[in-house]
Amino acid sequence: MRKILIVTILACCMVACKKSAAPRPDPQPTPPSAPAVFAKGADISWITEMEAAGRKFYNSTGTEQDIFLILKNLGMNAIRLRVWVNPSNGWNNKADVIAKASRAKAQGMRIMIDFHYSDSWADPGKQTKPAAWTGDVVAIKTALATHTTDVLNRLKTAGVTPEWVQVGNETNDGMLWPEGKASTNMAAYAQLIATGYDAVKTVFPNAKVIVHLSNGWDNALFRWSFDGLKSNGGKWDVIGMSLYPSPTDWAAKNNQCLANMNDMVSRYGKEVMIVEVGMSWDQASAANAFISDLIAKTKSVAGNKGLGVLYWEPQAYNNWQGYTLGAFDNSGRPTSALNAFQ
Repeated sequence: MRKILIVTILACCMVACKKSAAPRPDPQPTPPSAPAVFAKGADISWITEMEAAGRKFYNSTGTEQDIFLILKNLGMNAIRLRVWVNPSNGWNNKADVIAKASRAKAQGMRIMIDFHYSDSWADPGKQTKPAAWTGDVVAIKTALATHTTDVLNRLKTAGVTPEWVQVGNETNDGMLWPEGKASTNMAAYAQLIATGYDAVKTVFPNAKVIVHLSNGWDNALFRWSFDGLKSNGGKWDVIGMSLYPSPTDWAAKNNQCLANMNDMVSRYGKEVMIVEVGMSWDQASAANAFISDLIAKTKSVAGNKGLGVLYWEPQAYNNWQGYTLGAFDNSGRPTSALNAFQ
């Protein structure tokens, strides 16, 4: 009897083992993560100064509205804001930037902060150090880090979390001249970029840091600059580009820009973004075609690494400060150029 019982137990164990050894279905493969929502937006850093000067803004039907709402209703989801260190008239200083960023946040818009690291305009032709930033490269790096973290911490206190942060603006030949001029001291320029990168990540670890050059069609410029940064310890997450073609050459420039974007992705493994575009306000049809095509091309960049397209100061109208590349007519209404963002 005992022998029969043992045999029975062994038989049951064998059956159980067979059941447990039965093949299991393969786990379902994890689907690829969806690309982030494409950024369609504008730099409207002039807005508070324009409002203070009495400028009004109207939607396409002629109803006066807040500019952030007008742009949101035109399909935009992102706002870019420049930061100056100690501007003589106060516009684009810390308080002004926080006020504008808070308004963008209230409309549910994503935010890009654009550090010029200057008291006024920084662009390919001028990269003037803030008057208070004196000393050698080490001292300038300290001032840069302090300024960057100060502005970002104030934004954090105000409840604003930028998705992207630019360290420098159109830094074709570096920034903070003469110390950070790339053509004469690429290593110092790379150190300054790395310092800005680290400062951003200290406050907002998830923010994407952008290094931005003009002439997005100029592949030789981009290779020279980013090869130099890479060789000297520069750090970045996104390569930013400006593109301001004419109404007659935009198609060729867009093709060159797409080739450049794909080359940047292939060469450095980084994302790309068109952070500034513009065209004469009275060429709305050409501007619409240009932007529509550029959005499509940026979306087509390999690996979903084309992040977005932003218009530079579209709300500037009636020759505001001599700028004529906006996308509002002289009555303060958006032109059909901005329909490309819908």
